[in-house]
Amino acid sequence: MDNTMDKKHPVSELMRSTIEKVRELADTNTIVGQPIHTPDGVTLIPISRISFGVGSGGGDYGKAQPQQFGGGGGAGVKIDPVAFLTIKDGVTRVLPVAIPPASTVDRIVEMAPDLMDKVEKYLDKKKAEKEQEPV
Repeated sequence: MDNTMDKKHPVSELMRSTIEKVRELADTNTIVGQPIHTPDGVTLIPISRISFGVGSGGGDYGKAQPQQFGGGGGAGVKIDPVAFLTIKDGVTRVLPVAIPPASTVDRIVEMAPDLMDKVEKYLDKKKAEKEQEPV
């Protein structure tokens, strides 16, 4: 297909405008944030991870000229904080930001110690009640 024809087609323009909006969101200031200066001389620079997806489509309908066009587009953007660069007295350190568990298994593993404590307290309570029952 001819490239000049692509540029004039409504689907191409739809995709172009959608991607342009995503570019506005995904500039370098979103990934590496502006430095934050604290009163005690520490500089913090936020670092983020950005993920995005773009989709669009459309079609020409009818046999009359000009044909009718129907289409749509969409984009999704996800920004996750990853770390902070800290600078104090010429020393730079990376402070990672904990990312929440990604899957059900991760959540269960994270909750396991708390769950074990609750089960243990429950069993101790039942044992104490049984010992206090009259014989």
